[in-house]
Amino acid sequence: MLFGVALIITWLILLIRYPGKALPVSMAALLGLGLVATWVLWQESRDERYLAHLELRLHYDPQRCPADRPLAIALRNGSDAALLELRWEVAAYRPGNATNLAQRLYESPRYSGPGELLPGASWNDCLPVPDLRSGYRPSTLEFRAERLQGKFVP
Repeated sequence: MLFGVALIITWLILLIRYPGKALPVSMAALLGLGLVATWVLWQESRDERYLAHLELRLHYDPQRCPADRPLAIALRNGSDAALLELRWEVAAYRPGNATNLAQRLYESPRYSGPGELLPGASWNDCLPVPDLRSGYRPSTLEFRAERLQGKFVP
């Protein structure tokens, strides 16, 4: 932080003392920074648009899934780009309630997707149930995927 403050003060001194030389360099640096920021924002909006087309459904299904992984997942890529990587967190809610009952512990399971999933393709799997607050059974809760992060190839 101290280094950044010193750098800004030095730049201001050079801009005031030698405006003819520092101004063109500053404008070029500002233009370059603006181009990088624009490109990053465009990438993020593109990925958000692709994430909006994913259909991710979770439900507790101990009959179909193994006992150590009773949370069934169905993922369908409805976007027009191939999904390379997907990560998310699972939240558990009582029906009609907005309080997340899944605990966020360090040793809680981390959830990630199938790897490459082509446009229009589907993926089904079974996952472990997140750690829940005491007194709640998974069979009485609704599970949702939150904080999705993904990488796509158009």
